[in-house]
Amino acid sequence: MAEHLAQIFGTEKDRVNCPFYFKIGACRHGDRCSRLHNKPTLSQTILMTNMYQNPEAIAAAAAAAGGVAPAPMDPRQMQEHFEDFYEDIFEELANFGELEGLNVCDNLADHLVGNVYVKYKEEECALAALNALSGRFYSGRPILCEFSPVTDFRESTCRQYEENTCTRGGYCNFMHLKPISRNLRKVLFGRYKEKSSRRDRDEGGDRDRDRGRDRDRDRDRDRGDDRDRERGHGGGE
Repeated sequence: MAEHLAQIFGTEKDRVNCPFYFKIGACRHGDRCSRLHNKPTLSQTILMTNMYQNPEAIAAAAAAAGGVAPAPMDPRQMQEHFEDFYEDIFEELANFGELEGLNVCDNLADHLVGNVYVKYKEEECALAALNALSGRFYSGRPILCEFSPVTDFRESTCRQYEENTCTRGGYCNFMHLKPISRNLRKVLFGRYKEKSSRRDRDEGGDRDRDRGRDRDRDRDRDRGDDRDRERGHGGGE
């Protein structure tokens, strides 16, 4: 029985636990969901809900409310807008530790729009980021931050979106992860690795200097002991 429950946990066959929350860290039913949302107490991944202000989503919301939509952006402007946001938050998030992934949803559904998923190499780094970011604001809006059960994004992303064949559009229930340019990815993740490598070298240099100082102190102590012994011998003759 226990083995069977373990096998179906987080799948459609699991009538107790929500498979969408388990795979995506979000569910369109929210608190009204008939299945459990098992929120982790610690994870490598943190979720910042609705953080990215997607221009397309803002325009759609304005139109739905009968308001005046902002001037439309062309695809190049939208990508620049997104990459400015991505670079800005990457720089801040990297202060807490090594990032394994930074993913932003391009979906338009309320439970996924603008969601930012940050996966750290170490859980302790994710905890430090969560504690530091909770209660802060970004672009005048509070950062809503929590641990996410998602650690393998291959299970949560829409493969059809990656192949440009998804027929559900922005309201698909699987993640449509907005891509950044290969050059920006190389710059950001490469810069962190370079910074981390430099920090390791500095720490190694500090340890070498400390060991060198310890050796110098030991040599000075040995010389002092030798001189004391010589004086003792001289006084006895």
